[in-house]
Amino acid sequence: MSRELRQYLIITGNYWGFTLTDGALRMLVVLYFHTLGYSALDIAFLFLFYEFFGVVTNLVGGWLGARIGLNRTMNLGLFLQILALAALLVPNSFLTIAWVMAAQALSGIAKDLNKMSAKSAIKSLVPADHNSRLYRLVAVLTGSKNALKGIGFFIGGLMLSLLGFHTAILCMVGFLALIWIFSLITLRAPLQRAEYKPKFSEMWSKSRAINTLSAARLFLFGARDVWFVVALPVYFSSQLDWTHASVGAFFAAWVIGYGVIQASAPLVTGQNPSQTATTGWCVILTVVMGLITAISWVYRPTAPVLVIGLLVFGAVFAINSALHSFNIVHLADHKRVSMDVGFYYMSNAAGRLLGTVASGWLYTQFSLLACLLVSTLFLLSSSIIVSRVSTR
Repeated sequence: MSRELRQYLIITGNYWGFTLTDGALRMLVVLYFHTLGYSALDIAFLFLFYEFFGVVTNLVGGWLGARIGLNRTMNLGLFLQILALAALLVPNSFLTIAWVMAAQALSGIAKDLNKMSAKSAIKSLVPADHNSRLYRLVAVLTGSKNALKGIGFFIGGLMLSLLGFHTAILCMVGFLALIWIFSLITLRAPLQRAEYKPKFSEMWSKSRAINTLSAARLFLFGARDVWFVVALPVYFSSQLDWTHASVGAFFAAWVIGYGVIQASAPLVTGQNPSQTATTGWCVILTVVMGLITAISWVYRPTAPVLVIGLLVFGAVFAINSALHSFNIVHLADHKRVSMDVGFYYMSNAAGRLLGTVASGWLYTQFSLLACLLVSTLFLLSSSIIVSRVSTR
């Protein structure tokens, strides 16, 4: 086995292990705190710092990775996730909103350090002129991560039922500690550490293409989360009388399917997609969202419309996400790849933060239909912006 393939497998395994615990933790927190009497909107706010610190971490983490090496930032992410999990082992009387938000903030930092490191490292493992291979590796890494996050949802719910909250958290601490020790031993080379020490002021991307793609990414993920994160689960539960177990199972299955399609994206778009393909798929997604909104406007948001619409939306969104992930790794400068990728995923985190807050506010103040309409407008903005990206 070549060194490059061995490193890719180690990085992927590291990312997989982290993702399983991240998905399981999300479901554990949602279900456990719901049983403690928290409303859906209260639970959404528990993850507010998780998303906010993702914005900060992607920006600073890219700079840090360029200075100390991506292997160290990846291992640091694992360690911080262990600390975040351990913080939830305190007695129930200490599990206040402030405490859980702080733990989730630490988890958000850990997650984006790990993700930025994994995706940036691939750039160093693929020759510069092998775009089709780069696309396949990025698609597999990203798609498998999302599928495993859905599996993590299932595992989190199962462990909560069988073991209870604290025992489940303790099991995840042990599991992640083993992965961390393995990663410390095997990821010794300073992956993609810059030959020079970039200044802190150099965190911001100076590439017009990356800045434009980052803006398109912000609206793309804002469009997903503005109806997916809070509004839709609450609507299924409160208006369509779905049980919490049904809501959790459906969304977990959706995330797994989303990940499988994302990993298979090169089979759909071709091995070396053009920038025109990225724009075209975003336009298709905008049309899909527009149809969901229009049908919901006329017939009200019914279960068949939302379920079928979400399945189609998820499939097309997965292709869009895969194309975006390939484009950023492809466009990133070899000398500052972690900084370019970190800047881009800062926009990704900002889009999730915007979508999460807007989802709760729009649904509470207006209705699910308002969330659908804003999602359509976000996607229209993303389509216009991404059409202006010029590849190098």
